[in-house]
Amino acid sequence: MALARYVGFSLDCDDPVTLADFYVKLLGMEISYTSDDFVYLGGPGNGIGFVKVAKHVPPTWPDADVPKQAHLELGVDDLDAGEAAILAIGATKPDHQPQPDRWRVLLDPAGHPFCISASV
Repeated sequence: MALARYVGFSLDCDDPVTLADFYVKLLGMEISYTSDDFVYLGGPGNGIGFVKVAKHVPPTWPDADVPKQAHLELGVDDLDAGEAAILAIGATKPDHQPQPDRWRVLLDPAGHPFCISASV
């Protein structure tokens, strides 16, 4: 039994609105959520998000000087219960949580960040 549902994928960037506009044109998706720091296209299971990161440095792919930057968005039925279950299978929780009432940032065993939210 799955502990979470795939909700979407997020890309770090310096200007979420501009990057989202590009993907709206590229993919024909509609904006479903927007704030000063985050724009989300589509819906649960087929979405893509754009996250404002201070002093963002774009990846230098294929050169690995600046690695690729992205993280998964996962949905859980209950934020607290989902977090506990995911921590129990080996995730860790960093101290910094930007909006813990809306979502939680967790780290996979290799240190890659992913977010959980109580999304449908």
